[in-house]
Amino acid sequence: MTFFRITLVRSAIGLPRKTRDVLKALGIRKRMGTVYHPVSADVAGQIMKIKELVAVSEVEKALTKQEEKAKRTPDAGYYIETRAGEQRELY
Repeated sequence: MTFFRITLVRSAIGLPRKTRDVLKALGIRKRMGTVYHPVSADVAGQIMKIKELVAVSEVEKALTKQEEKAKRTPDAGYYIETRAGEQRELY
């Protein structure tokens, strides 16, 4: 099953109430907030109403909040770079 990954990239401040209600119906609360919805015609119609405000992509799996946070977290440790083009080592 595929999902829409919807991220709010522009603020809804000052927009009509109808537009803000669509965001609320999708469950998007904050700027840069991401939600996942199954691919369907209903959700696609809602996305088309707010297409200027959001970034949408299709993904195979909906990630949980913990999985998204782990994806953004950098690796522990540090890298030592020797010369350009050589392999970096993780310590």
